[in-house]
Amino acid sequence: MGFSPLGLVVSLAVLAPNLLMLAFPSRTPMPQARIPAPLAWLERAGQALCLVVPAITAAGELHGWWAVPAAAAVAIYWALWVRYLASDRRASALYRPLWRLPVPMAVLPVIAFAATAAWLSNWWIALAAGLLAAGHIPASVLTARAAN
Repeated sequence: MGFSPLGLVVSLAVLAPNLLMLAFPSRTPMPQARIPAPLAWLERAGQALCLVVPAITAAGELHGWWAVPAAAAVAIYWALWVRYLASDRRASALYRPLWRLPVPMAVLPVIAFAATAAWLSNWWIALAAGLLAAGHIPASVLTARAAN
């Protein structure tokens, strides 16, 4: 355990655009999907862990080239938030595919945290990213289906 400024930066970089929902809420109703309770709990646990774990666990040996996919995933994620704002804040824009990726706004944070785990040689972040993937991606797929 220990403070990791690099981990904190990644956590904040992924969290920050989500705060746009406070200032710029959706103008259309959010899609309603029935998410099984265990999946919802897994999703919330993954989200909480990915916010906290990167900042409170010390980095191991740095593998700098892994910062590239982490930064790319965050940059594309931010671009998708811009797409949401440009869509006149339609909720469906949050669940729209990107190329062949069905729920990019769920997958890209997982990629960012998994790449950060490799970058910082930190298996705790990898575990948090795995839990996020197991809960957030399937829950987002169910919500995306409800949006269509």
